[in-house]
Amino acid sequence: MPEADAKALVAGNTAFALDLYRMVSSWSSNLIYSPYSVSSALAMTYAGARGETEAQMSRALRFTLPQERLHPAFNALDLALARRGEGAEGQDGGGFRLNVANALWGQVGSSFAPSFLDVLAESYGAGLHVVDFAQAPDEARGIINGWVADRTEDRIKDILPEGAIQPATRLVLTNAVYFNAAWQFPFDEDDTAPGDFTLVDGAAISVPMMSNSAQVRHGEGDDFEALELPYDGGDLSMVLVLPSAGGARFLEIKPEWLEGVFASLETRSVTMTLPRFKFESSLDLVDPLVQLGMPLAFTGLADFSGIDAQGGLFITDVVHKAFISVNEAGTEAAAATGVVIGETSAPEPATIRFDRPFLFFIRDTATGAILFVGRVMEPSR
Repeated sequence: MPEADAKALVAGNTAFALDLYRMVSSWSSNLIYSPYSVSSALAMTYAGARGETEAQMSRALRFTLPQERLHPAFNALDLALARRGEGAEGQDGGGFRLNVANALWGQVGSSFAPSFLDVLAESYGAGLHVVDFAQAPDEARGIINGWVADRTEDRIKDILPEGAIQPATRLVLTNAVYFNAAWQFPFDEDDTAPGDFTLVDGAAISVPMMSNSAQVRHGEGDDFEALELPYDGGDLSMVLVLPSAGGARFLEIKPEWLEGVFASLETRSVTMTLPRFKFESSLDLVDPLVQLGMPLAFTGLADFSGIDAQGGLFITDVVHKAFISVNEAGTEAAAATGVVIGETSAPEPATIRFDRPFLFFIRDTATGAILFVGRVMEPSR
């Protein structure tokens, strides 16, 4: 992959990650999500988008590369991530894990464009699994949820909630990410002690606070202080950013501000105190994605003819779940995204008999201009 493509993909994904943060940051106090999982799942969907639907998705998702370069770039990034942490330790004493998996779930008897299936197989390793949404929606949902649970070591369960799969569902695209790594400089459990943690409203609560001293990267700016904690093997790290007291960096983050945080980091001896934490988030991303500029994909006017040339497909739901646990040993995190695609319901057959007086209008279809108006009271005259 050309270096320029790699940089463009990462820059676009980062911009989307922060756009998405702005959309969901006010939903709950704690928040965890994997923008990489969301971007990957929607990139697979994007492979079948055409026309204005494709244009809206590219703008909302910050995809700046053309399709023929975007998907290979995702593939190259996935392959690079798969090589991280070789020989390193996990949080649980096992080996380091950073696993990314994709899958495609299609309605039995449906035909999907070979070119679409080829892109997903070649660039995302996503094989097609055949299920029966029409006749056994709950069974299909259970199969997909089981696949996600297996790929996330049971941290993400029921990614597709009850009702997410309907008989009209034609296709579901899933992405799962699982991460488990030990700190390069672990905290000693004996040094963990209760300490005060001040909430946004000024109230203080007592929580287990971990303590450590190490040579790590630290940074400061006008409205923040930052710390980078490397994981075993040094391939990945967690960057923690502490906004200044009274700072407003919780609801919106600009890419240039975040770049400034990263640029400020320098190695020094740091004594740190960090609470243990563990929580999960569940996000329905339809409204945020609509607000970010891709409403067409969720309507009957969507163009996913790259998936099925017969048309009639649109996204009915985008669901995301994520989990994180940070303790003295390291970090465990998991996330999954599901994109549900359905087809517009065919109208019920209609019967109409013009066997009584009726009106008629002759009009220009493109402009709607009415050229003639008439009525028929007695056809024989």
